[in-house]
Amino acid sequence: MRLGLTLGMGAGVDTALVLEAERLGYSSVWCGESYGNDAVSPVAWVLARTTRIKAGTGIMQMPARTPACAASTALTLQMLSGDRFLCGVGPSGPQVVEGWHGQPYGKPLERTREYIAIIRAIAARERPLEHHGEHYRIPYDGPDATGLGKPLKSIIHGQPLTFYCASITPGGMRLAGEVADGNLPIFMSPEGADLVVKPTLEGMAKGGRPADLTRFDIAPYTKIRVGDDLQACRDALKPELALYIGGMGARGKNFYNDYAKRLGHADAAVKIQDAYLDRRPRDAAALVPDALVDEIALVGPPDRIRARLQDWKAVAQEGKVGTLVLTGATQQALRLAAEAVL
Repeated sequence: MRLGLTLGMGAGVDTALVLEAERLGYSSVWCGESYGNDAVSPVAWVLARTTRIKAGTGIMQMPARTPACAASTALTLQMLSGDRFLCGVGPSGPQVVEGWHGQPYGKPLERTREYIAIIRAIAARERPLEHHGEHYRIPYDGPDATGLGKPLKSIIHGQPLTFYCASITPGGMRLAGEVADGNLPIFMSPEGADLVVKPTLEGMAKGGRPADLTRFDIAPYTKIRVGDDLQACRDALKPELALYIGGMGARGKNFYNDYAKRLGHADAAVKIQDAYLDRRPRDAAALVPDALVDEIALVGPPDRIRARLQDWKAVAQEGKVGTLVLTGATQQALRLAAEAVL
């Protein structure tokens, strides 16, 4: 099992943390975007300051960039970094797509399928780019087209890209298995690994790919909080979990809430959402079960975290996890995980 980490962008890139991860043998560092910082600039910074560790977007939001723009960005980062860029893309959720980017949410799965197909075609350079889909038409041939557009071929000769999705819905995970090379579930438990593995394998079968998870990187984001006070460590993670489970979406349209239910916490998920949407975030955080935190995060004293990492290593040996991506890691946490895993 490999180890990765995410960048926390509250005060900029923690370069010392990234360099320590590289020294310890971590395989990747990831940066996301929502409606603040972008994902590409921090990744470029990391790739410029390191020599071995890979860096990926987790994820580039598709409504923020045309497929051709994303392809140009990815191929440029590949060229500048010696092929150390990992290309994570995804549709984001309706709140961000419509509320931030001002675009219709539409059909995210089909849009993702087309988006990755276009980038792969650009990188392959087998012929000038043409794509005629439901979401993207290249060259553009709409009613207001000038008729002057023509198929073009990228002038960058790059290496093949490695694509990641960040899916937790069954349909999204099937699509990841069908068209991508990895997936970044926002949380996962080793006991519930099959909730991710099963749809991934179904997607691989649909795409005519071998049902071989050694060729696909399931890379769950896993929160880590080290401390002697177990309950304090749990409680420190609950506000963010409550935000996702309760506040990221509306009743009947919250992917994280649905995922918490599939993990076996249906009653708590309903109560967390009710409290959050009633503008009681502290109450929502208090309703996050300790059991859920224990399942999806690494919390507590070092010996407890070392023991829990053995559960992750066991599912990795079954091929169900490729990379464990730590979120919220300190240098102490990086070293603790590296000693137990690498």
